[in-house]
Amino acid sequence: MKRVITYGTFDLLHYGHINLLRRAKQQGDYLIVALSTDEFNWKYKQKKCFFDYEKRKHLLEAVRYVDLVIPEHNWEQKFDDVKMYHVDTFLIGDDWEGKFDFLKEYCEVVYLPRTPEVSTTQIKAGIKG
Repeated sequence: MKRVITYGTFDLLHYGHINLLRRAKQQGDYLIVALSTDEFNWKYKQKKCFFDYEKRKHLLEAVRYVDLVIPEHNWEQKFDDVKMYHVDTFLIGDDWEGKFDFLKEYCEVVYLPRTPEVSTTQIKAGIKG
């Protein structure tokens, strides 16, 4: 079984997220999504989520491409997650290009192009505007 992992906040789940999850699942048989906790988002990313962690987790668990949702507590846990979950492919958006190449010694690292016409930032700006 080929295991794939991806990371993100997945706030205001939209079709760009679904595109990423669908393409991630195409890379293997089992998709793990490491979902940023509220504390991690605020402390390290200075992001305030519209939906709390439990709601975002519930939404992701309802997506047919996702097999397991785990919490992302910090930037450094990626190496441990790859080992603990026997990950074959680490996958993330190409806006992170090169930042996770250190994992190539342990698994394949894939940077996928983002869906250009949609982002949570744009959606939040539209809600405020």
